[in-house]
Amino acid sequence: MYVIVVGAGSIGTPLIELATQQRNNVVVIENDADVAEKAASNYDCLVLNADATVMENLEEAGADEADAIISTTDQDAVNIMVMLLAKELEVPSLVSVVHNPEHMRVFRQIGVNVLENPQRLIAEYLFRAVQRPSVKDFMHIGDEAEVFEITVTEGSPIAGQTLQTAGEMGILGDDVLVVAIERDQTVITPRGDVEVRVGDLLTVFSKQGFTPDVMDMFTGSERIESRK
Repeated sequence: MYVIVVGAGSIGTPLIELATQQRNNVVVIENDADVAEKAASNYDCLVLNADATVMENLEEAGADEADAIISTTDQDAVNIMVMLLAKELEVPSLVSVVHNPEHMRVFRQIGVNVLENPQRLIAEYLFRAVQRPSVKDFMHIGDEAEVFEITVTEGSPIAGQTLQTAGEMGILGDDVLVVAIERDQTVITPRGDVEVRVGDLLTVFSKQGFTPDVMDMFTGSERIESRK
């Protein structure tokens, strides 16, 4: 795959490493001369010390032949300009980091696959890890829905119930779906007659997101309380 990466900073660098390790044809465009030189010396790829918001530089990078372009700079204005030029050059796959959530719609309107501000996502992940130790991972879907992994703990109303019974009792609402159950390193298909046990790692879809009521289904009253 022929990939153009714009920016070789904290986000772009691991991306370049991953893409080159998998033996993709990678071209990097980096505006800072020192950063560009460092990337060129560390990775087996072509690095252009240039401004990616200039059409001629994208053409020099081979954008007309590229399968994808990924913009990773810390400025949304730069990223959106790169995406607009890449769209004009008919690059098939457009991907960009978006730092300001208010700009998401603009990127999506031109067909860009977006990643929300990574620093904010990391901060949210860490804070949730403190709030709810049983949650292992999560992913946003749309504006409110989320998919997350959570360990069933003592005191959970769903522990000891089959999925069918939990639904009939109203423990599992219509907007919550157990997608997978991992138990003793084995993945169990979540059919109605499967009993949920303490210690199970559940993959859950919640249309209303990561709310206290949803979490209480699986962890009971587990919370980290402030010290008095």
